[in-house]
Amino acid sequence: MKRRFSEWRTPETLVLLSAAIPSMALATWMVLLNNFAVERAGFTGIEIGITQSLREVPGFLGFAAIFLLAFVREQRFLYLTAVLLGGGIALTGFFPNAIGLYFLTVLMSFGYHYHSVVHTSLTLQWIEPERTPIVLGRALAAGSAASIVTFGLVWLAFEVADLGYTLTYLSGGCLTVLATVALWLAFPRYPPRTEQRMQLVLRSRYWLFYALQLMGGARRQIFTVFAAFLMVEKFGYSVGEIAILFLVTSALNVLVAPRVGRLITVVGERRALNIEYIGLVVIFVAYAFVESAWVATGLYLLDHIFFALAIAMNTYFQKIADPEEIAATSGVTETINHIAAVIIPVGFGVLWVTTSSQVVFLAGALLACVSLALSFNVPHAPRPGNEFAWRWAGAVTPAE
Repeated sequence: MKRRFSEWRTPETLVLLSAAIPSMALATWMVLLNNFAVERAGFTGIEIGITQSLREVPGFLGFAAIFLLAFVREQRFLYLTAVLLGGGIALTGFFPNAIGLYFLTVLMSFGYHYHSVVHTSLTLQWIEPERTPIVLGRALAAGSAASIVTFGLVWLAFEVADLGYTLTYLSGGCLTVLATVALWLAFPRYPPRTEQRMQLVLRSRYWLFYALQLMGGARRQIFTVFAAFLMVEKFGYSVGEIAILFLVTSALNVLVAPRVGRLITVVGERRALNIEYIGLVVIFVAYAFVESAWVATGLYLLDHIFFALAIAMNTYFQKIADPEEIAATSGVTETINHIAAVIIPVGFGVLWVTTSSQVVFLAGALLACVSLALSFNVPHAPRPGNEFAWRWAGAVTPAE
């Protein structure tokens, strides 16, 4: 029995379990937020918008994680950020007012986004490149499975046990903390294969990875903010129907994400990203002109399948990066990815109101086209010294 337990305690298992914890926590926060904010805090659309914008600020400050990692080992920092996330959620129900909700949103968001930075970094350090796409696919599936379980537990807490907002938030946050402590106690410290350089790193030879992250963040924000909104505004989806849509999406990720990871190991990062962006161009254009609620639902589900292919961005980086720069670059790219999160909701919201939803989704298609053009610069065999290939006017020149 002891031997079996030791065989189970591997870095890969820790990667999968630590992917589930923040998904469980965030699902608790999100499924209750709108009702709690309106019914208890008296929020209008303005305050909800401020809350969502504040939630993205820690992601924009992702680069700052590297300064904290100079004092705390990465694996311990992984646990501490999950505890911070759980603590922020546990306290949310006790502060049904604007200042309290704003503060706790930022607090738990620092935990969530910094956990994401370190989780990505440790995965790329611990897992061999040939297995990374498979492990990342399984991690995505684990997070989706945790979200499904959490949706069910929140429903039981609210509808069956009648716990109310305060106790439900408290239960979700405490469960997050307890699960994190269990991991902390169950797993030993795994040293990185290469000692990390704890300073800000910006390399010109990583420019393609930075550009893909920037465009990916922009494209994701457009769909995250406006796709579900279109379902409500144009097709009259109820709260229950949107909740079912989220549930089906999570279930689909559980089934599809591991297969997507295996697909990347077969076709490579370049072809995987080509497939993703071609699919997204089609989805965005179709969303601009969709007139059927069922078709719109199908497009929403397809988007999440294609989004899973974004795993290829991280495996591409793993293959081209200096091993000692993985942690530092993970923080920088979290910031780059979230630049769009600060700009897109407000800017495209104005575009939605002043023009039409078609313009917003066609702009998303244009961004996907830019991503597609960039993806053709990903080499078939990425490695240090072969980070990208120029493909203008038919020329192919390996990067120096």
